[in-house]
Amino acid sequence: MPVAAGLALRQHAHRLDTAVGRRTGKTQGALTTRWEEFVDVVSALAAIRTAGSCVSAPQSAVSANPSPAASVEKGEARISVKGLGKRYGSLEVFRNIDFEVEAREIVAIVGPSGCGKTTLLRCIDGLLPHDVGEIRVGKELVTEPIAGVAMVFQHFGLFPWKTVYENVAYGLRMAGASKADIDRKVPVFIKMVGLAGFEKAFPYQMSGGMQQRCGLARALALEPSVLLMDEPFAAVDAQTREILQFELLRIWEERPTAMIFVTHSIEEAVLLGHRVIVLKGRPSSIHETITIDIAHPRTRDTLREPRFAELRERVWSTLMREAREAEFHLDR
Repeated sequence: MPVAAGLALRQHAHRLDTAVGRRTGKTQGALTTRWEEFVDVVSALAAIRTAGSCVSAPQSAVSANPSPAASVEKGEARISVKGLGKRYGSLEVFRNIDFEVEAREIVAIVGPSGCGKTTLLRCIDGLLPHDVGEIRVGKELVTEPIAGVAMVFQHFGLFPWKTVYENVAYGLRMAGASKADIDRKVPVFIKMVGLAGFEKAFPYQMSGGMQQRCGLARALALEPSVLLMDEPFAAVDAQTREILQFELLRIWEERPTAMIFVTHSIEEAVLLGHRVIVLKGRPSSIHETITIDIAHPRTRDTLREPRFAELRERVWSTLMREAREAEFHLDR
């Protein structure tokens, strides 16, 4: 499928998403969850076709058409967001968003529910248009999804009729990689995320944690220069979540890249991020950017360090201040 068709699929899914939101207002329950899962699957289908559009088996093809996300001079930001604003009709979601992400940096974004974290991430990915400001990935202005950027979704976005192997191979196949190249790369990434031995398993046969590992392997197989993660561990239990956090850190140490990680978990943000961006207000804006000055590699011992507790408390206090103010206004 041509890249343009993949972009059209992504944008159509999110036009539908916006339309449903406008018609139903604040939807709740199973209908919302199923709709989010549908949007994530359709977005994933188009996303991996777009992200892999510059990936192909012959090395000459890769060097001749490098990913825009990869074309960064030394010392230049991999992701640059300047003066970004987004609204849905009369509802202004966020304004004046300014930050950069280095080529080997993880930036976590936290904020109250409804502050626009996921909307911001999808604007950066080119899934949603923004109204004010600009986004650049490498040297390219983002007005639509571009090659070299991969996204991992909260609801996994796996194709239920495909095995682990076929899900991971899908983006490479759509990019035109040879069978030999796919056979060489796919087992490497399946092993990297700890799914060796489950190549023939279907999503319904796996736990939520295993499904998310599969989604991560699919994104990594495209070897992106930018990885966007939208609450990827929110749908799994606490024990699995902690395991996946350290697995992600291990993988990042092996293959460092620019990463934006959206989460509701303050502890997760402090553990994973080099910096934590705190969004607050309505419309939201960047209230504070906190540098996480904890050495890498980070392990379970990191969770017991006094500095970790201090930083977690700092982020917590910043967010709780707004929560208390909102509660006060509701009580009046």
